[in-house]
Amino acid sequence: MPLVWIAAPRSLGTTDVRHVANSVHEALTSVFNVPMQDRFQVVTRHAADELICTPEYLGVRHSARAVLIQITCNEGRSVEMKRALYARVATNVAAGSAVDAADVIVSLLEVKKENWSFGDGAAQYA
Repeated sequence: MPLVWIAAPRSLGTTDVRHVANSVHEALTSVFNVPMQDRFQVVTRHAADELICTPEYLGVRHSARAVLIQITCNEGRSVEMKRALYARVATNVAAGSAVDAADVIVSLLEVKKENWSFGDGAAQYA
C-alpha cells in the first residue's frame, strides 16, 4: 500500500494532473506489484512561487512544469525494481501529458510494515 504525494504546478490542467496520478499508479501496479485497488494518493497544485525546482540538477534540465512525486512504501525492493519504477513513471507521464520525462522527479521513502495503520487504530501489518 504505497502512499503517493504529487505536487504539481497550478498551471497544469486537470487532465494532465489526473494523467500523472494514473501514470504513477500504473507503474506501481506493474513494477512493484501493488494490487490495483490499493490506491492512496494526495495531489496538490501550487503557484509558481510555492513549487521550487532547480533549473538543472545532475545534468537534467527542469522546466516550470516539473512535478514532484513522493512514494512511501514498504521496504525491501531491489535497486533494479526502483530503477524500473522511476523509468516507468517518467515514461508514462511523458506519454500522455504536457510534462516531459525530465520534469518527473520521484522520491521513494521506504518504511517498515509495522509503520502503517489502515484505519480503526490498528497496526494491520504488525
